[in-house]
Amino acid sequence: MRPTPRKAIAARVLAVAALAAAFLPSTPVAAAPHTAPAAAAACTPAQVVANGGFESGTSPWTQSSSSVITSRSGQTAHGGGSFAWLDGTGGTRTDTLSQSVTIPAGCSSASLTFWLHIDTAETTSSTAYDKLTAKIGSTTLATYSNLNKASGYAQKSFDVSAFAGQTVTVAFTGTEDSSLQTSFVLDDIALNTSGDTAPPADGTRTPAAPAYTVSLSSNTAGTVWTGHESATFTNASATALGEVYLRLWDNYHGTCSAPPITVSNVTGGTAGALSVACTALKITLASPLAQGQSTTIGFDLGITVPSGADRFGYDGAFSFIGNALPVLAVKDAAGWHLDPYTNNGESFYSLAADFKVTLDHPTSLLVPATGTSVDTPGSSGRTVTTATASKVRDFAWAAGPFSKISGTSPAGTTVNVYSVSGISSANAQSMLTTAKSAVDAHAARFGAYPYGELDAVIDNNFWFGGMEYPGFVLDLVSTTALTHEIAHQWFYGIVGDDEYNNPWLDESFTDYATDLAQNKTGANCWNSVSWASSAEKITNSMAYWDAHSSRYSTVVYGYGKCALHDLRRVLGDTAMAKLLKDYATSHWYGVSTTAEFKAAAQAATTTDLTSFWTTHRIEG
Repeated sequence: MRPTPRKAIAARVLAVAALAAAFLPSTPVAAAPHTAPAAAAACTPAQVVANGGFESGTSPWTQSSSSVITSRSGQTAHGGGSFAWLDGTGGTRTDTLSQSVTIPAGCSSASLTFWLHIDTAETTSSTAYDKLTAKIGSTTLATYSNLNKASGYAQKSFDVSAFAGQTVTVAFTGTEDSSLQTSFVLDDIALNTSGDTAPPADGTRTPAAPAYTVSLSSNTAGTVWTGHESATFTNASATALGEVYLRLWDNYHGTCSAPPITVSNVTGGTAGALSVACTALKITLASPLAQGQSTTIGFDLGITVPSGADRFGYDGAFSFIGNALPVLAVKDAAGWHLDPYTNNGESFYSLAADFKVTLDHPTSLLVPATGTSVDTPGSSGRTVTTATASKVRDFAWAAGPFSKISGTSPAGTTVNVYSVSGISSANAQSMLTTAKSAVDAHAARFGAYPYGELDAVIDNNFWFGGMEYPGFVLDLVSTTALTHEIAHQWFYGIVGDDEYNNPWLDESFTDYATDLAQNKTGANCWNSVSWASSAEKITNSMAYWDAHSSRYSTVVYGYGKCALHDLRRVLGDTAMAKLLKDYATSHWYGVSTTAEFKAAAQAATTTDLTSFWTTHRIEG
């Protein structure tokens, strides 16, 4: 979220200071839950693909012909001067490229990445005539075709942690039919390992691999939604799981006697009493889950959107519905995370999940949502929007008679801007231009945008400035704020964190990314740092910032990004860029901690960073 000075809301005024000045992939092979770091494990991060940029000849690659690895005209490299060019002849052809690699044991994360450009003379929009298959060992990672053509390179990334300790072959096979060329151009192939050995099972984050299926129907105005939700999950811990907790975050916006979010008729378990100001609901499972076992709980769901231009509220005819779907709380070595709601920042700690959400609503309402949406006719005067999202931490949507404009970023991401009444067409177009530029800038630095389309919902009445959800942001007409919220797709969305206890891991990183996207160097910004007390630290939790709200944005956003600019000056631009991209890759769809980031930064330099962390008050 990018906070701004706040307006009165339901007779409650919360003041915050204005802000300091100012990564992909196809579905991974395995989505094993990331775990807390082991106390005594050792892992030396390594990149195990040799000559991945093809700048050192052809060895140790095996290619089907001498023309695959090339620097000839007709295509360009992603970096350097050489690349691998498969097919592109316009005749029947099969090209292959492979390398045997050993993925070391003892590291918890392994990620295969490569940059791919596809151009084609095929004109069809429905038939895959020419194909490229990427494999590791006998496992197919992805298949691309002439239907995936794009104007430039796009990075692809895959979690290959399951192959740790094995020697396997990374292989690409391009096949072309008898007419109309398709060129598959590869460059900068890498397989990075990182992270410590997995800790004892009782430190594992669980319930893992959640999958939510939701079906809701709205009233005429889109302010009341009723239906059903189910959640399927697996116990990843060696400790049996006897209960789970649902977070009903938006009950903060009402009262326990009249909660905006209601759960009833629970199946697969027994509901207990609401707790944590009615934002947590304990479900005792029908029988305890052993490690590796899965189950499903289901319940009827009611959502009543309150008045107010809020991240959960309605502004005239327009409803904004963030954090309304109940999601599973996280249990790890610290126990269940049942932190309170904060209106000053975020509390939303959750694991990457799959969502399929069906929204039945009046046709007069447009319904932008997380994920990729498909509209089909419903009953008379109604439309059914089905939104599907993979590996996201939450799901949000809006409903109203929005004005919509769309475009495609140069790297191929579909961007939609939905504006409330009162937003000029010029401002909407400006936000579309900003969004297309921002999503590509962040993707180039941290890894390709993985969520299909990106929806930006614009309303200048938002008191909070902007708010991020996977594939979906709420924002004012503001270039800086929108660039910031889109950066959250990587830091909070892709690289998750415990937002209540470690807000700097998303807000500081996101403001730093915003500076980079806007070509701001942060020169001398640390010179203006003035601590309010010895207890004030960049790494403080929201419990501290809720008690010192006037300092929250100054320290977490401003000082936090300045610290990262200073770290870049210590490491050097190239090393810092590599650190953040590698860190994003190794935590893709996982969870970041301060300790893990500090360890990764230390591994990127021979300079002892101990005094750096102390000076910048980064603890953990």
